[in-house]
This record gives sequence, C-alpha cells and structure tokens, in this order.
Amino acid sequence: MRPTERLRSERAFHDEQAKYRALALSDQNLRFADADYLKHETWIEPALAQLGDVRGRRVLDLGCGHGMASVVLARRGASVVGLDLSTGYLKEARRRAKANGVGVEFVHANAEELPFRDASFAGVWGNAILHHLDLTKAARELRRVLVPGGKVVFCEPWGENPLLAWARRYCPYPGKRRTPDELPLRAGHVRTLRRFFPEIKVHGEQLLSMVGRLLGPKARGGALAACDRALLACFPSLKRYCRYVVLTMGRAEVGGGRGAQRASQKNPKKNK
Repeated sequence: MRPTERLRSERAFHDEQAKYRALALSDQNLRFADADYLKHETWIEPALAQLGDVRGRRVLDLGCGHGMASVVLARRGASVVGLDLSTGYLKEARRRAKANGVGVEFVHANAEELPFRDASFAGVWGNAILHHLDLTKAARELRRVLVPGGKVVFCEPWGENPLLAWARRYCPYPGKRRTPDELPLRAGHVRTLRRFFPEIKVHGEQLLSMVGRLLGPKARGGALAACDRALLACFPSLKRYCRYVVLTMGRAEVGGGRGAQRASQKNPKKNK
C-alpha cells in the first residue's frame, strides 16, 4: 500500500473506533484514577517509570489515542503534547483531559512528519504506535525532536514467537481487530531503530502471562506475572517469545554513537 493510502486507511480505521467509543462516553466515565491506566496491562506502569521524573519537562505522547497517558503525565507535572492521526480520538482525548481537570496540548499530525522544532521534547511516550509507522521516518523524526539527554519509551507488540504469530493470525480473542498494514515489531525493526538510537534497550513483557489475552486481565497478573519477572530476569533471551516489548531509547548528551551521527547528517533541520 502506498504511504498516502496507508495513512488514509489508518486514520479511517481509528476514526471509526473512536466514533463507536464516543457513544458510551460521558463526563463521568471519562474521569479516571491513574491506576486505571497504569494497571490495565502489566508493562504500562514500569515502562512509564522509565521516563523518570517528568515534572516541568515537555513530553510528547505519540499516538495519544484516547488520551489517558497524556492525562497521567500531566498529573505528574509534565507539559504534555498529545499527537494523533485520528481526529476522532483527538476529540475524545480533549474531552478526557477537560473532564480530569488537566491541561494538555493536542495536535493532529502524522507521526512520520512531526510538526515541532528540533530538540522540542525531554521525553517521548508511546503505546502500540511504532508498529503502525514507517520506522526509518519515525525514528529520524523522534531523534530530531528529542533534546540531548532525553528519553524515548515505547511499548510494542512483538512478533518473534512463531506460536504467538500463529495464534494472532488464526485464533479469535477480544480486541483482535487491527489495521491492514500493522505488524508486530521484530528483530529487524530493532536494528532499524538502533541506527538512530544506538543504546536501545529491549525488555520483554508477558511470556507465560500472555494467556491473559484469552482469560482476562486478572490472569495477566498474580502468579503468572511473577513467574515472568523471574524467568526474564534469569534468562533475558526469553524476551524473544514474549507478547510485548518495552523499548527504551535515548539521545546522548554530547556526541552520540556513530549510527546516530550518520542518521543526523541525513536529516536537515526543520523549524516549523
């Protein structure tokens, strides 16, 4: 699919999702506690913690969707910009921020062409967004808008487990709908990201507890989650078989890796 057709398809898919979500939304159910977001998947809370203290820092919520992460970050004292391609989801995100009494700047834009100046953000957060994008374009833009010493954290579906790949393709489960072009990240995608962020760290999430996708949220926690933590701590290579990964990337304070320098040289400055 051509890039313009892909973006049109992505926007239409998520606008349609947002349209049906809007039917059930009121100010009362737009309000939420931080734990409602942080605990809804096992990786969210520890991944968000990787951004560190965000008080007084400008943070980009890339692919902000319903805006819950934007609200949580704003409550923690960050100056938050939420960006999404879907106008429908942005409408919901604006309503959610207002209902929860926080100020967030929401921007309608393509994540592969960010409308921000160089070195605009101290941190970038994203949940299930990179696997929708052209990674080369997106990574180049992320590095451009990140300040030296800044940090980028993404939570993404992982595609190196052949059994899980089969299940994703053939087994019915709640929330299975997806856009035509999205695919879970794989090792080759990490190599692409490493060209721009040489110090990338990859942490696996939901090894045994991925069965919670079929059995419900409670099955993702408790004993299975504890087993996952122990197994992945002892055998980090098992992350290959996980359902999700958390990617933590940063931009060096001074200089940077050769891959990042080459990537920077290929990207002229933008001053929008």
